[in-house]
Amino acid sequence: MKSLLEAEGYNDVMERLSQLTESSPRQWGKMTLGQMVRHCQFPLQIAIENKAVKPRFNPLMLLFKKMMYSDKPWRKNLPTAPQLKITDDRDFQLEKIRLEELVDAFYKLSDREHWNPHPSFGKLTHEQWGKMEYKHLDHHFRQFGV
Repeated sequence: MKSLLEAEGYNDVMERLSQLTESSPRQWGKMTLGQMVRHCQFPLQIAIENKAVKPRFNPLMLLFKKMMYSDKPWRKNLPTAPQLKITDDRDFQLEKIRLEELVDAFYKLSDREHWNPHPSFGKLTHEQWGKMEYKHLDHHFRQFGV
């Protein structure tokens, strides 16, 4: 699994992000392209902000945690956490620019030594953070054919 904290994963994500256009066809799911690009910003913001929060204990999240950064791609039509759903219309071009900025900012954290626990998944290693962020973007890029 590639990592968004390594050059190969970063370059792959930026190349695929550049290939997204207004006409990129949705392969599955309900989100529009603008909604998807906005949705992809949330996990990056969580990591970049690195706020000290007490993780919410949820036994289901412990089961899902390993899937977040394993080599196996996520299946189509996974449910989205309610707080991460985007239901209003979004300007694709503006959201794409913001996502590019966040991907770049996350990649620049490649030498960060201290990561606070994820609010849902708890303690993650540097490697797990990088793989999880890459995998989330990969999943949604595949959703729109790039």
